[in-house]
Order: sequence, then C-alpha cells, then structure tokens
Amino acid sequence: MNANDIDLSPTQTQLVTTLINEHETADGPVTSGQVAEILDRSSGTVQNQLTTLQSIGLVESVQGPTGGYEPTPAAFAAIGREPMDDAETVTVSQAFDRIDATVEEIDLTNVHHPTECTAHVSLQGTLDSIEVGDPVVVGPTPSADLVVAGEVTAVSETADELVLAVRRMDAPVTEE
Repeated sequence: MNANDIDLSPTQTQLVTTLINEHETADGPVTSGQVAEILDRSSGTVQNQLTTLQSIGLVESVQGPTGGYEPTPAAFAAIGREPMDDAETVTVSQAFDRIDATVEEIDLTNVHHPTECTAHVSLQGTLDSIEVGDPVVVGPTPSADLVVAGEVTAVSETADELVLAVRRMDAPVTEE
C-alpha cells in the first residue's frame, strides 16, 4: 500500500503526528499510554487505533520491557512530513515561556503588506498550551536569524500548525 493512498481520519492523523513527535524527542519506542496521556484519551482507545495503524503499515510494534510503538517511513509520508535527522533548533516562546516544539517551517503570506502579514508555523511537538489570542515569538532561524513575533489567530492540532498575525519581523542586515 502506497502511503499517498492512505486516507487517515482526523483522529488517526493526530495520533500519528503525536507518535512521531514523541518518537523524535524520545529517540525510542513510545508507549500507547504516553500517546493516550498527551491526547487525553483512554489507553484502550489509543491501543486499538495503534493496532489499526500497525495493520496498514504506519506503525511498528517493539516488544520487550522498553517496547512500544515506532512510526514507519510511511507514517511520515502519510502526514506529509520528513523524518528529522539533524534538525536545527528554533525557539518558540509563548508569553515568555519556551515551548517544547521543533519548528519545521515558517510560511509567510502577504509579506508585501506588513500590516496584513500572516505566518503559518509548522511545528513538531504538542500545542496544548497555545490558544487563539496568545502572543508568540518564533526564532531566530538558523540560516537567516529571522525572528517572527505575533498573535495566534488559529491553532491546528492535527497538523501541528499555528497561524500568526505577524506584529513584527526582525533579521540582521548584512552587507556582502
């Protein structure tokens, strides 16, 4: 089965995303209990979903005392993400508190209208503590030292994306 042919429900997408996020930060198998706690669902429900995802090739079961579940390459493809090998760290801060998440991409729209600029920030990590209206700062980015500050206008938990109404963007000016 081709990963591009898999049509996941929003619940399955959220479960796969959570498993991938936890697996990348833990560097090992993730238990159904860990995923259940993050998603605030019963462990039995998550276990059933993981079994279903295993049957379609998105999840592998790891046996033993330190066992759990690991995402397959097809899981990454199914949610449109690439496995992170050596990702650079980009800080995300909400109300002066750092958020435990990795910035995957910052997509700026309407940059030619600074007062109407929107940033779509794709994250790998849990967004539980972020709500619409919260002030958020992202950056500096590794290559351009870009810092984006704004107010959250939307949070997509299944896609791990924030939409920010950009209030300020800063990057150092360099002469070449």
